Amino acid sequence: MSTTSNAASNTVSVLIVEDEPKIARLMADYLTTHGFVVTTLGHGDEVLPWLEQHSPALVLLDIMLPGKDGLTLSREIRQHWPTIAIIMVTAKVEEVDRLLGLELGADDYICKPFSPREVVARVKAVLRRSQAVADSPAEEQNAPVILNEDGWQALAYGKDLGLTAVEFQLLKVMMQAPGRIFSREQLMDHMYRDNRIVSERTVDSHIKKLRKKIHEALPELEIIRSVYGVGYKYQPEG
Repeated sequence: MSTTSNAASNTVSVLIVEDEPKIARLMADYLTTHGFVVTTLGHGDEVLPWLEQHSPALVLLDIMLPGKDGLTLSREIRQHWPTIAIIMVTAKVEEVDRLLGLELGADDYICKPFSPREVVARVKAVLRRSQAVADSPAEEQNAPVILNEDGWQALAYGKDLGLTAVEFQLLKVMMQAPGRIFSREQLMDHMYRDNRIVSERTVDSHIKKLRKKIHEALPELEIIRSVYGVGYKYQPEG
């Protein structure tokens, strides 16, 4: 059985899949107050048939459900509806469960107990990231790595590389001029705006970590290349 809450001022649809009625109602009330159109389902087996008839922007998906569990549903949703954002909701705090949920296609997770404000904030953040990708030019969406500058994220075919602020800044500088060779000194100027004194080895260390993270996500590509005696460049092709 499903329930729907409407907000006339907004057409962004969110599906909540949660078998605890009080929790589902609490999330639905807060999201509706913030302008979302909300539908709630309480059984895992209801989700795929519902999605065949509707197109929500995001699914809040509990892991422990009667019928199909949330992890299975996350994988199937991602296979059939790749543009729908997914936030896993779980009472399990083990890191393996969190990572497994993300590997199966989730964009984020929330652990119980949570505040309704946190749910609203996470939903808005995930939808902003999704929209940033959707608004990118087609050639950029097909690139091996794209940047979400609002969230300071680098995404390798949708997977967050988990870059530090310095690593993100380095990658951003090089991506803005593909094929251009940047000296270590030029990269240092972009890394540290406060003119602190650092060695060129510091740049090499950050580049090494950045390349390692990219290689783990894109083992078949070498997109940051070193030019002996000169510096580094971003060149995803050829």
